[in-house]
Amino acid sequence: MSFQQDPSEVLARLGALREGDAPTHGGRVLSYVYDSGRAELDELAAGAARLVQPVNGLDPTTFTSVAVMERELVAFAREAFHGDAEVVGSATSGGTESCLLAVKTARDVWRAAGGTGRPRLVAPSTVHAAFHKAAELFDLELELVPVSAYDGRPDPAAFAERLGPDVALAVVSAPSYPFASLDPVAEIAAFAEAAGVPLHVDACIGGFALAFWPEPLPAWDFRVPGVTSLSADLHKYGYAPKGVSVLLTRGRDRQRHQYFATTGWPGYPVVNPTLAGSKPAGPLAAAWAITQALGRPGFAELTAEAARATAAIIDAVRGIAGLRLVGEPIGPLLAVESDLDVEPEQRVDPHRWADAALAAGWQLQLQPGFAQPGGAALPRTAHLTVTPVTERVLPELLPALVGAADAVRGLPPIDGAAVLGELLAARPELAAALLPSAEGGAGAAGPLEPSSDQAAALLGSLGLLGGEAPLATRLAPVLALVEVLPRPLTERLLVELLARAVEPVEAS
Repeated sequence: MSFQQDPSEVLARLGALREGDAPTHGGRVLSYVYDSGRAELDELAAGAARLVQPVNGLDPTTFTSVAVMERELVAFAREAFHGDAEVVGSATSGGTESCLLAVKTARDVWRAAGGTGRPRLVAPSTVHAAFHKAAELFDLELELVPVSAYDGRPDPAAFAERLGPDVALAVVSAPSYPFASLDPVAEIAAFAEAAGVPLHVDACIGGFALAFWPEPLPAWDFRVPGVTSLSADLHKYGYAPKGVSVLLTRGRDRQRHQYFATTGWPGYPVVNPTLAGSKPAGPLAAAWAITQALGRPGFAELTAEAARATAAIIDAVRGIAGLRLVGEPIGPLLAVESDLDVEPEQRVDPHRWADAALAAGWQLQLQPGFAQPGGAALPRTAHLTVTPVTERVLPELLPALVGAADAVRGLPPIDGAAVLGELLAARPELAAALLPSAEGGAGAAGPLEPSSDQAAALLGSLGLLGGEAPLATRLAPVLALVEVLPRPLTERLLVELLARAVEPVEAS
């Protein structure tokens, strides 16, 4: 066969491209990746995915291996989350799809029961952004319940006040991504059940860790009456490659509303349990293989490693003057904020801390402060996701976290308004196009909608697009801007950033 380019050269280029990625193994990236620290699991997953590489997951009656793997994967998850025979489920492409399907199912069940108009979706303000997307896509009104600024948990009574016959679904997190808070699932479930409102538990990030956590936890899964559905990702603490998740639902009749089916065209009958039609079987096979190989003992062992590493990091943070944990984190993740109870010269801004850690080779995740409608302002934080491999790198990580705090202690938080002022002083032509307060600006007559070129110009001024990138390793100024810019503008800029990243490059 003739090739335009030798396959070995193509793979060599891909290897070179991968060298520019953040490291996916070794524990230096404390977000996005979930490293078991076991090379044999990676090999197992790759081997399983390769065996089903040509398989189309669209039709498990044709590719019967798909039916067996999904059936056994759902069974493993159902047992882990204490579901009985009434709990059924599906494998999905990831947490976002699981959450979307939970909302779509709830909306359709609500309509089938006689609901009319636009239903509401009630959730804590810390609920994952996937539920914002679901509300937008499936036309529900998202009503956010404020959470405590101390621990990120919603008040069950405040939650109960928002429940009513027009609520298609209530959602809680186990734990929440931003602050690792375990929402009061049992209390809210009791209120929801009394109000006749189904409750979804979003356990996407930590569910497969909490299920095997070495310390006792409050009940949060199908042991709780009133929990109607639950989502959990295998590509996180199931250690499978992206992307595979499970969505479990209590009751077959309810779960069937998740499906799309039609014979209303001249082609083959279409029946989809998920949003995709044709879909790869590789992620499913990888997750299935890992759960088969590890079983409960293997998951318990890996979870214990992550738990010990998390405890060590928590102890280290508690010993760093100027920083403090947000609440009492549950599971293998945590958030860190500035300790405002000490004198300003002793405080450590978490965003400056994260940038200093990055300079030392450790990537934390910066989270902006958030103004809750009707609730207390939530602090800016640094988020850390901890995996089993983290335990091996603690001798390097913990001193690096201490050193990063020492390097920035006493420096004030970066003022987003000041950063914006400096940018506009350097590029005054951007003001009229991008700021609602600017004379003749776009914001005077409606939502901010800069053109692609205007948005790209501002991104370039931030060092985030094209040319040299002075802020590429200093994210604190960027997050400070996120905190002060109008939300529509920030979201528009982020869209432009991601869109430009994958646009074809014009040949010179």
